[in-house]
Amino acid sequence: MEFKTAADAILKGVVTSEPRVPGVVAMVTDRDRNIYEGAAGKRRLDRDDAMSTDSTFALFSTTKAITGTAVLQLVEEGKLDLDAPARRYVPDIGTLQVIEGFDDKGEPRLRAPKRDITTRMLMLHTAGFGYDFFNESYNRLAQEKGQPSVIAASKAALMTPLLFDPGEQWQYGSNLDWCGQVVEAITGKRLGEVFEARIFQPLGIRDMTFEIDDRVRGRLAGVHARNADGSLTPMDFELPAKPDIHMGGHGLYGTVGDYMRFIRMWLNDGRGEHGRVLKAETVRMAEKNQLGDKKIAMLPGVIPALSNDAEFFPGLSKSWSFTFMVNDEEAPTGRPAGALGWAGLANLFYWIDRKNGYGGFWATQILPFGDPVSFGGYLDFETAFYSALKQSKAA
Repeated sequence: MEFKTAADAILKGVVTSEPRVPGVVAMVTDRDRNIYEGAAGKRRLDRDDAMSTDSTFALFSTTKAITGTAVLQLVEEGKLDLDAPARRYVPDIGTLQVIEGFDDKGEPRLRAPKRDITTRMLMLHTAGFGYDFFNESYNRLAQEKGQPSVIAASKAALMTPLLFDPGEQWQYGSNLDWCGQVVEAITGKRLGEVFEARIFQPLGIRDMTFEIDDRVRGRLAGVHARNADGSLTPMDFELPAKPDIHMGGHGLYGTVGDYMRFIRMWLNDGRGEHGRVLKAETVRMAEKNQLGDKKIAMLPGVIPALSNDAEFFPGLSKSWSFTFMVNDEEAPTGRPAGALGWAGLANLFYWIDRKNGYGGFWATQILPFGDPVSFGGYLDFETAFYSALKQSKAA
């Protein structure tokens, strides 16, 4: 399949265009191995280090699917009931109330929720949690009431009011951070320890961690801010090196190569290089739409420095699984109906196509999310792959 030439040109193009991205790593895997690995540009624009395929990234929300996998393992073992009240495992979640706006004095108006939050709701983003950069009420709580951001990696950051009664709609937010707390409560271990023993070792993952250190920092791609004129400014951004909480929604650092090992596990019905992570029947269940008739909505960029308005494939129906977006129909890139995928805040994007047996990952480190240059490059990359795949099948 003649894909490498087109892919290399796309990577080179996004780091040399105006506006540009600082650097990018992109890979595609089949069920057995990576069939494409590429890197272009620099790790940071104010330094000389070239981007390389072993560069480390803040993985942001691409962490979520790994946390979801840990949840599914506990479901398999009968240790976690997805439909039991989540307060059975993490009592604090049962104390949270629904916010219904603010009164004349600027105080939040709160009431008790109509029903308990379940871990199923957390896995599906229907529990009622949001993010301050996608929701005006959360942003106001942060600005006026000092509600800590989730990047603080503190318990206080999780103790946010609910935006609606649990189970009633889809709202992207801190749900998988709470899933991480459920996993810790059941296992009695920190989430990073659970990942290491139950996911990373069977997959052969070596470079993922919640706790950044000099080894990770030495190969770290720096985060950049996109300015109004299209230029980029390097940021000295790091998540806490010793976080109070291992945040299952966004807290991992790692390499694209290691993430490909995780993608291959999903392509291989739960098998890793060194052992099984999930049962095949769990994978087949988890990949299906679990939202019923509810659909994914556009994510409105409430804090312009952190996110633009963002949506995959506008106009196409999209659902949610355990725990990925599912496109309900074939995407303009050629990604087939039923394929899985998602993203991370600094413009990281991936897809998992179990039907054809391929997956890909595109990693940059730019804020705000939905950066047109990086996202456009990613869509070109995925489109080039499916074009080459179609041609190879025709031949």
